[in-house]
Amino acid sequence: MIIVTSVAEARAAISRWRGDGCSIGLVPTMGYFHDGHLELMRASVRQTDKTVVSLFVNPTQFGPEEDLEVYPRDLEGDCAKASQVGVDLVFRPQPNEIYSPGHQTEVSLAGLASGLCADDRPGHFTGVATVVAKLFNIVLPDFAFFGEKDFQQLRIIRQLTEDLNFSIGIVGVPIVREADGLAMSSRNYYLSESERSEVLVLYRALHHIRHKVLEEQVAKADELINQGAVMIKKCVSCTLEYLSIVDEKSLQAVSDIEGKCRVLGAIRVNQRIRLIDNMALYR
Repeated sequence: MIIVTSVAEARAAISRWRGDGCSIGLVPTMGYFHDGHLELMRASVRQTDKTVVSLFVNPTQFGPEEDLEVYPRDLEGDCAKASQVGVDLVFRPQPNEIYSPGHQTEVSLAGLASGLCADDRPGHFTGVATVVAKLFNIVLPDFAFFGEKDFQQLRIIRQLTEDLNFSIGIVGVPIVREADGLAMSSRNYYLSESERSEVLVLYRALHHIRHKVLEEQVAKADELINQGAVMIKKCVSCTLEYLSIVDEKSLQAVSDIEGKCRVLGAIRVNQRIRLIDNMALYR
């Protein structure tokens, strides 16, 4: 496995592979790998000839009160894990390699980047869209792999790819969960033992809503959201940020559940840790 830190080094390696007729997969990450990240890499290794993983804690997607400085990092461990699953190149640039002095350009979206996570994280998706567009231009992959846990982000990336005419297939990879259902996340690292058990309330609320829709044919979104919110609010350490049932394509809230809808939720644990999760409301 190759480890590079500059755009020039990454492009040189990828150009050689292109010359050999290889297809290229890209897995954008911020590091501190868990099995959810590794599943993205495995998907790329299965589908493409060469897999590139970017490892970059992107400062532009963090707000002033967020956890940029303490975001968990394990460069050596991450590279070892990536190598073990068959990654061919890890691109780990410093911020000044991605955002040169005087950098002024941003990529922003309108409707999809409002509501849900955007309400509590203003500017977040502009930072995400900008860095992803830059990574797409650096790597020029045939396919890029993103987790469904960040469903709003995945939908935004699909729209960005279409709007900016990138010839890249966007592959959504299903959520990887712990044995008890908790969605894997780098921020789970922050949880104390007691918090770890309490945050399952979000998973249970989402699962309750999915069961009601699929097994009992309940179709009224407001009724189900109220039930889920009551469940979450019983956990005194968890604050409900949002719980919404949306159309998967538009991300607009629905009143009646039909077609491809999804329930998305976010909580804060003791005002310190923000966790998100979602489930499809169809088979």
